[in-house]
Amino acid sequence: MSTAIRETPLTGSRRTEPTGTMQLVSFRLAQEEYGIEITRVQEIILMGEITRVPQTPPYIKGLINLRSTVIPIIDLRLRFNLPQEPFTDETRIMVVNVGGKTVGIIVDGVSEVLRISQEQVSPPPPTVSGLGREYLTGLVKLENRLLILLDIEKLLSHEQTSEEVTTTAS
Repeated sequence: MSTAIRETPLTGSRRTEPTGTMQLVSFRLAQEEYGIEITRVQEIILMGEITRVPQTPPYIKGLINLRSTVIPIIDLRLRFNLPQEPFTDETRIMVVNVGGKTVGIIVDGVSEVLRISQEQVSPPPPTVSGLGREYLTGLVKLENRLLILLDIEKLLSHEQTSEEVTTTAS
């Protein structure tokens, strides 16, 4: 019995899924639900002490030491120009791999791992404009809700992310 396997069109090393399906990690941010490909997520950790780095943009919260690896932490709320909220018991850091670098992103909460079909993904509507449109891969139609699919590679490889923290911290 053979199973058709295809590579996902995004760059980087990926685990392949059977044709037409992909796995996402869904998370909450300001009453909206977002998703990123599971192959980008290294792990999900509890909030801990973050060492602030001076002269960085407000959305770069600082650095953490994760098992002897220092990684920058980005507050996704602030990156999206959403109002800052106090951290709760649900707040998590999603450790993601982007462009060969490891970065932590703060989210309001992690929901679930979803397996979706390509038919459930539709492109972002042309009426969505602004700075964030370039980070949207599409919208995932679930039973009674929409999930915003993010291109974490584009979002975090934008000119100001881990390089800023790394060079400032050096």
